[in-house]
Parts: sequence; structure tokens; C-alpha cells
Amino acid sequence: MAKFLNTSATNYFLEELIKDAKDRLILISPFLKLNDRMKELLADKNRLKIDVRIVYGKSELQPEEINWLKELTYIRTSFCKNLHAKCYLNEDLCIITSLNLYEFSQVNNNEMGVLIRRAEDAELYKDAYEEAQRIIRISDEVRISLERVVVEPIEDKLEPDGKLDKLTTSKLAQKLGIKTSQLMEKLISSGVLEFKEEKHYLTPKGKEIGGELRMGSKYGPYFLWPEGFRP
Repeated sequence: MAKFLNTSATNYFLEELIKDAKDRLILISPFLKLNDRMKELLADKNRLKIDVRIVYGKSELQPEEINWLKELTYIRTSFCKNLHAKCYLNEDLCIITSLNLYEFSQVNNNEMGVLIRRAEDAELYKDAYEEAQRIIRISDEVRISLERVVVEPIEDKLEPDGKLDKLTTSKLAQKLGIKTSQLMEKLISSGVLEFKEEKHYLTPKGKEIGGELRMGSKYGPYFLWPEGFRP
């Protein structure tokens, strides 16, 4: 019969579910921001050529997730509009839970879940698996064109507003000879940006050094930095 899971048990059985997957692995979560342990487990499934399907549904993939996913041949990623379900399955186990695949949830939140074993609750497992397959079918696979969901390069398409003595994040990264995602990590670690609730925010320190948040009518928010700034 189904087993109730508290926060620590949900995290434990989710890790075991991923580790024990021999044939297939389905991970459905609105938020997708994987911690290092989760990336390690999924990379191992990729090496073993296990078919992994990840469905997410909130905002856009972050640059670090994109760069990591591009290297994994057997992991397919899909976007599902209006997704709120959190469900994780392999060929033997299913977890239905409040836990997102989002590192903040895995560390800080109080979660609940239910563990379903196929051998004990075959009909219940079947219902959950079929609904997971339906969600996959209505999702848009984005693995083939991951580049289109990168947030920072949009800054190259600024609306004309005269000559700027500041650089966009992507232009500053080019000048420094690093990837935009690497620069974003530096900006966060240096305290001029903070990342929370799936968005980047300019901090007081960022404003002090001359960083600006601009809002483009076509492409949305972007950051500008003094040309000589080095994080």
C-alpha cells in the first residue's frame, strides 16, 4: 500500500528512485533548478543510457541548467504550460509530492509526499504513470532547441536609445572572455545580483557600482553594467 513521506523521507526516496532506475525515469516538476547531487545522479543515468524525461513548467530554464543538459544525450526536457504537478517515477516506484526539483525546496521547505510501489499498488501506479505520459504528450520538447530559452543573449537585442556607456551582461561576458552563465554566477557570488524565486535581482551593492535594471518593451528586463566593471 502507499506510504506517507515527510520532508526527509521524500528527499531520501526521490534519490533512491533515481538511483534505482534501470529502464526509465520520469521527473515532473514546475520548477527546475538542480543541485549538484541531483545532477550527479542524473549524469550517471545518462552514462547508463537510461531514458530520462524531465518536464518543467515555470519560467525559463536557467543558463546553468541549459549548459548542463546540452551534454546529456539520454535526457530529454519538455516544457508544459500551466504545470503544477510534482510526480517522479521509475519502472518500480512513483512519488507524488509537494517537492519541486528546485534546490531551495529540497533544503528549506516542509514537504509531504506519497510513495507508490508498483508491486504492491499496480493499479494506482498505472494511473499515475498514464497521467505522467499524458503530461509528456502535451508538453513541448525543448532539448533540440535549448538555445532559444537562454535568457541573457536577448540583451543583445536592445531597443535603440542612443549610445550607451554601459554593457549588457552578455556583452560584458564577451569582453571578459567568459560565458554569460559564468558571468552571472560571478555577479551573484560578488553580491551585485541575487537569485530568488527563479529571478535575478539587482542588489544595493549592484546599484552602488553602477548596475542598472532596464525594461525593454519587447524583450523584458535586462541588466546594464559599467564598461570597466570587473566582478
